[in-house]
Amino acid sequence: MKLRKDILSRVYLVYVGITLFALIILGQTFKLQMIEGEEWRKKEENLTRKFREIEAVRGNIYASDGSLLATSIPKYEIRFDANTDALTDAHFNKNVDSLAYQLSLLFPEKKYATYRAELIAARKNKKRYHLIKRNVKFTDLKKAMQFPIFRDGKYKGGFIYAQQNKRVKPFKVLAARTIGYEREGVKPVGLEGAYTKELSGVKGQRLEQKIAGGVWMPVNESEGSEPEDGSDVYTTIDVNIQDVAEHALLNQLEAHQADHGCVVLMEVATGEVKAIANLQRNKNGNYYESYNYAIGESTEPGSVFKLASLMAAFEDGYLGLDDMVDTEDGTTQFYDATMRDSHKGGYGVISIKESFIKSSNVAISKEINRVYKARPQDFVDRLYKMNLNKALGVEISGEGSPFIKNTDNESWSGVTIPWMSIGYEIQMTPLQILTFYNAVANDGKMVKPKFVKSIKKRGKLVKEFDTEIINNSICSKETIAKVKEMLEGVVEEGTAKNLKNSIYKIAGKTGTAQIANEKYGYKYESKVSHQASFVGYFPADSPKYTCIVVVNAPSRDVYYGNLVAGPIFKEVADKVYASSIEIHDEIHEEKNKANSRIPYSKDGFYADLNKVYTEFDIKVNVGKNVTDWVKVNTGENAVKVYNKKIAPIYVPDVTGMSIKDAIYILENEGINVFFTGNGVVKKQSIEAGEKIIKGSRIILELA
Repeated sequence: MKLRKDILSRVYLVYVGITLFALIILGQTFKLQMIEGEEWRKKEENLTRKFREIEAVRGNIYASDGSLLATSIPKYEIRFDANTDALTDAHFNKNVDSLAYQLSLLFPEKKYATYRAELIAARKNKKRYHLIKRNVKFTDLKKAMQFPIFRDGKYKGGFIYAQQNKRVKPFKVLAARTIGYEREGVKPVGLEGAYTKELSGVKGQRLEQKIAGGVWMPVNESEGSEPEDGSDVYTTIDVNIQDVAEHALLNQLEAHQADHGCVVLMEVATGEVKAIANLQRNKNGNYYESYNYAIGESTEPGSVFKLASLMAAFEDGYLGLDDMVDTEDGTTQFYDATMRDSHKGGYGVISIKESFIKSSNVAISKEINRVYKARPQDFVDRLYKMNLNKALGVEISGEGSPFIKNTDNESWSGVTIPWMSIGYEIQMTPLQILTFYNAVANDGKMVKPKFVKSIKKRGKLVKEFDTEIINNSICSKETIAKVKEMLEGVVEEGTAKNLKNSIYKIAGKTGTAQIANEKYGYKYESKVSHQASFVGYFPADSPKYTCIVVVNAPSRDVYYGNLVAGPIFKEVADKVYASSIEIHDEIHEEKNKANSRIPYSKDGFYADLNKVYTEFDIKVNVGKNVTDWVKVNTGENAVKVYNKKIAPIYVPDVTGMSIKDAIYILENEGINVFFTGNGVVKKQSIEAGEKIIKGSRIILELA
């Protein structure tokens, strides 16, 4: 009996305990729901809802003529909130078939049945952020907005879209490294990196909620702030010259199987960089832009540095153009080191001017060593006064540091002066060398290379970049006159005679340097790599542009600057000279007056011209095979017309025509036409005879 009472007591105790525990749980539940419920709901919302950043549309980068070099193309992602409160089952069931059908027509990669099954499953599973399609164009997005259910909007129809911006370069690889890129976690490159603050704009904010799968879904577009689009950057790059520079460089690199090379063209007075090309060979033997060698690669420049050495001696009053020097047998000795000329046997006794024109290592090293051996710091100081030891400070990151050895350097020796005088034991980048030569062309004024003209926002000017002067005068006018005479002589009668032409004068200097090759232990031995270069300006009598070409490690036993780098310079210079009106002399009216009373006529449509000539009783001599379009030659007593061939696959010659006829012909061939000036078409930016590329842009110059 006692045992039974003990058992019952324990059972009752357990029962009471369980009851009390249940009451406590019920009490806490009531407290959480009724008393603290609102507070906890707010905390839960704060944990799953927050403002998230919206990227702004990045600004565009333009060429000097307004062509797009880089732009952001918006792509959209379409999603469906299948569990939105306002969407009833009846409305969904009535329209889901039509929605699936419309989606299958717009995005045919999935069939109607697949879309229908996915939409029904999303509704059944109460998915809040069901993916319909990624990478949707804006035109397709607008169409999708009008589909059944979706056209009811975000809250009634569950239609959600998110914008993503993709950066593209319309000209593909053209100036790709200079344009550059800006990516998260990667060091900024080129103009994209240099002007990322201006291009990026201001990020916006949007309230989003975290749902199943860790996905963030926009919940209230009225809250937050809209992003502010970035500003546009207008560069100095000329796409036509850039294209010529890249193709000329590529052809020479391929011809000589060189490792890499670069070309830079700069406007003398302003420092505006009109073209900058950099190409390197990969393992497959193809060339691409992987590194900005023009800005970043600092190497021993070789013979192109002889100009600076002689300028120092001229400026200090130690040498003159007519001073004579013996080149001996083409070699000379400095302690235990032998200096050699490329011309075996030497040049005999020649003047300083001749030594530069012929690029004699022996002559220049002997004379510079003779005048500066007892005062080496004077030589270094003079080079420093010409800013050769200072970086240019261009906005594009990665500029290589110049190195002009000082006398307190531990590696300074008795052979340093002679070897420095011909461009060894120092280092400079191609752009730094070009800036120095540009100062010579600019009568001593050194200007900083400029890549950007202005920054605009929605077409309004935000900032304009003026020409920045580095050094108002790197030397005296007398020294400039002497070195200009030498530079012209190099092309007229020296190492770059192959660049001479009868149309315009070029001045410059060839360079052929042995470069320290890691493969051979950084020693100058029989197995060495070479660096071929040419740097100069044109037209020599009134310099408008400077250009440098550097080709590294040509491998087919041809490595001299005039043969490897010179032809690239010439091709670029010819294109610029032919297309730049400001370079040419003004045409005087007297020289071009008509020699008859017959009125001058533009080239044009034969039927129209013939009607006019008939009306005025003007004699017309018709050439062979005349069809629709003709060239006109106005003689003293008659007009002769010739056939102007318009081929369907080649860019036509529209020079001599009215802008009206030129536009008619070109746009019918699918070419976009832009023009400047008034009168007759004088020049066209795409040469006649080139294969037509539909949608390409041609600029006509009228005069």
